[in-house]
Formats: sequence, structure tokens, C-alpha cells
Amino acid sequence: MPKLSFEFYPPKTDDQRAQLDRTVRKLKAHAPEFVSVTFGAGGSTLSYTAETVRSLRDTHGLNGVPHLSCVGGTREEIRGLLAEYRAQGCSRIVALRGDLPSGMARAGDLHYASDLVRFIRDEHGDHFHIEVGCYPETHPQSEDALADIRHFRTKVDAGADSAITQYFFNADAYFRFVDDVRKAGITIPVVPGIMPISNFSQLKRFSEACGAEIPRWIGKRMQAYGDDADSVREFAADIVAGMCRRLVDAGAPELHFYTLNLARPTEAVLTRLG
Repeated sequence: MPKLSFEFYPPKTDDQRAQLDRTVRKLKAHAPEFVSVTFGAGGSTLSYTAETVRSLRDTHGLNGVPHLSCVGGTREEIRGLLAEYRAQGCSRIVALRGDLPSGMARAGDLHYASDLVRFIRDEHGDHFHIEVGCYPETHPQSEDALADIRHFRTKVDAGADSAITQYFFNADAYFRFVDDVRKAGITIPVVPGIMPISNFSQLKRFSEACGAEIPRWIGKRMQAYGDDADSVREFAADIVAGMCRRLVDAGAPELHFYTLNLARPTEAVLTRLG
């Protein structure tokens, strides 16, 4: 079994906290390297993020890792968060640009993920292992694929240690991307981001927004199953597990699962991986 990591989003209600607790209790049996916690657009859930990271570390004994966005935040706010995470015992950060929520006018003091990476390095030296994002199928706002790789290189030059990709369902896109970044002189680990399929109509909406392509044949097969929920779940787990096998066999350094705070879809994939 390859190294694993899981991503969660911070719960806001008691019901959501109970759901996350159930999910974590099941998934931590797979001994993840770390578990990361997202934030809302413009940092709108950052207080929940810190609280969730603390709970994952203190209650569950996991290596809780916060996502940190530079969008909408001042240097002082980001400095304070970094100090808080360091005091909690965090030694890893997922550094992202993030998105401005609708109607938000202020972009913050730091405009790009590379600025945030550089700021973390200037403030804390090598204390934090810094993860950044990358996009095998190209960031939806990039001019083209080569420009996307140049932006990735800027984050690496600023001090990123490793990268986690946007999710994808075409392993060849990942292989091509890794080949291209290696040719560009980028040598850090590129960890594939894996999205287990739970709600296909929701996944289609996510994918249209973030530029992740769902192969037509997968959509057609899902359509054919209709309301047969068991067949949909089995097919979805088979597809994602098969892709994971190809990635691991080709040398992917780790698998990072976007869990959406659900245990069952991720466990179905991991069971098939043995």
C-alpha cells in the first residue's frame, strides 16, 4: 500500500462535527502520513480550520495540517495564523492562493501562492514543510499549459517542498504533467489528488468549476445505472481504484484523498487496493 493522506473540510455545526469524528475514526486505521483541513473562500472558515486541526492532533493523534490562503488576508493576519499553527505543533502547511468569495473586493497583501510560500519561508525558515497545489489538466484561469508550469515553477523556486494535484480521472494526464515538470527542472514530489466518487451530479458541478475533466464514458456509464445506487457505488470505486493502481505502479509517491468528510467512498477504494 502506498503512503496515504486525507483531506477534510472544517465542520461548522454539531452534526457536521459528529460526522467528521465518525469519518476520522474509520479512516485513521489506514495510518495516513497526514490529514489536511481546508478553508473557505477568502479564508471564511479559518477559525474552524484551526479548531479542526487541533482536534485532529489532540483527540485523534493525527498529523493535522492546515490549509492556508493568502486571499483576503493581511501579512499580520497570516503571521498570526502561522504562529498559532507552530504553537500547536504543526510542521506542515498547505499553501494556496485561494479564491475571493463573490462580492469580496480586497485581495489581501499577498496576491499569489508563490508570495505566500516566500512569506512563510522568510518568517519561519525551514520549520514548515510546504505543500502547494498543481494542475495536471491546467488551472482553469491559466493562459495555457506551459504558463501553468511556469507558475508552478515560481512556487517551487519560492520554497515549496512538494505538491498535491487537483483531482483527475485520467491517469495519463498526471503522467504527462509529471514528465513535463521534470523537463522544466522541477524535482519536488508531485502527489496525485484522488476524488472518490460519492455523488456524481455534485461531482459534475465541482468538475465544471475547477476544470477537472470527467471522461465521457464514465458519465455515460453513470447515466446508464440511473437510480441503481449499489451499481453506481461499485462502478465508482472500481474506476478510482483502477486509476490508483496505475499511479502507484508508475511510482506516484503518495495518494491524497479528497474525502468530503465521508469515509465510505474512500474506504471502498482502499479496500480494492488491498
